[in-house]
Amino acid sequence: MKYHHIVKGKFIERPNRFIAYVNVEGEKENPQKVHVKNTGRCRELLIPGADVYLEKSDNPNRKTKYDLVKVMKGSRLVNMDSQAPNKVVGEWLREKQLYKDTTLVVSEKTYGNSRFDFYVEGDGKKAWIEVKGVTLERDGAALFPDAPSERAVKHVEHLIKAREEGYEAYIILVIQMRYVKYFTPNRETHPQFAEVLEKAEKAGVQIMAFDCRVTEDEVSINQPVEVRL
Repeated sequence: MKYHHIVKGKFIERPNRFIAYVNVEGEKENPQKVHVKNTGRCRELLIPGADVYLEKSDNPNRKTKYDLVKVMKGSRLVNMDSQAPNKVVGEWLREKQLYKDTTLVVSEKTYGNSRFDFYVEGDGKKAWIEVKGVTLERDGAALFPDAPSERAVKHVEHLIKAREEGYEAYIILVIQMRYVKYFTPNRETHPQFAEVLEKAEKAGVQIMAFDCRVTEDEVSINQPVEVRL
């Protein structure tokens, strides 16, 4: 997926989940109040003085002119946009990377009491897919979640049910950076999520992880990453 009108800045502070203050290159008045496109904690990413990349809005009536979408962590560029994982997986699915004979890709489809990120048909199979974006990296390991998430646990439980009812089921973990060694659930932060992932794997849910190619104005699926449960 492509971003447009990307500008660089220096992160100052994040007073709440939704906004941050950034010194934006080219602006006469700084700091700028910007929208953060990720409500996760991201404490290891958004540190004072970090280089960040922002997308300028096309809407002149918006209260904030910019969306904060990427940040430099050392020498690694990390995509922070929480909407990006679904978009890049949608592109990947429509490029027939999961099923060679993909005939249907539907976003945000409801099954029973559950709403999954994707429903896909192809190669004679019917599949439900849940996508999780990963921005936390520690010593080469990508971890999820960065904060306790009961919603994430429920999503996995619903996939187990779909699998039991005869569908294919996938959890796709989109690691929004490159050069990670493996993915593992964040047991320290949320052991219940790690436990339900193990249960899902035993039930036949396929757990896949991919890193991403990230540039200043683009992000896309790169290659598979080892999953260690």
